[in-house]
Amino acid sequence: MKDTPKYDAPASETEYQAKSSNRVLKNTLGITEPAEMNDVESELLLKLYEKIFIQNPGIEQLQLDTVLSWHKKWLANIYPAWAGRLRSTNISKDGFTFAAANQLERLLTTFEDDFLAAFKSLPLMSRQNIVELLAKSHVEFILIHPFREGNGRISRLLIDVMAEKAGYGVLDYKLWDEHKEFYIRSIQAGVSGDYQHMIRLMDDILPAD
Repeated sequence: MKDTPKYDAPASETEYQAKSSNRVLKNTLGITEPAEMNDVESELLLKLYEKIFIQNPGIEQLQLDTVLSWHKKWLANIYPAWAGRLRSTNISKDGFTFAAANQLERLLTTFEDDFLAAFKSLPLMSRQNIVELLAKSHVEFILIHPFREGNGRISRLLIDVMAEKAGYGVLDYKLWDEHKEFYIRSIQAGVSGDYQHMIRLMDDILPAD
């Protein structure tokens, strides 16, 4: 990974919007309610999908710089201090700690070599191999959690771009959302290299040949 953007002001990613009761990160729109911020982020993500799949289809090469650029295009107008940059603070959710910030570059370099480098070969793979590649890449990306915010949605965008390249198109994640607890446990199982549960989930949503 070359020229990975760094945080110039680490404090910026830990600041919350005033009067938000520490529920909404500091943003340019002055939004204080999580539901309103979710709506804004969802609308901007839809616009990013349109740019990637409709306005500029046919990605030829997938690199970490590409993923960083997606995050920046999506959130730069809301969180200009850290959108498109690797987080510099350690984060956890519901008692589960993601990769340490000082390990991100190393982990992402491995992620690029192990998963993104296979992008061009996706159309030639069997469905089973595609399922396993997408499942493992999703688990590892979530465990790394490279960004301060938006990791889950960027990880699904990454899956969709890879699935599109393989000829399956954008996927429907409704089943994952309906079985959220099993999905979370499937991610956490990846810490010990156990991908079988996520492979099952991916197999359930990838269309049959």
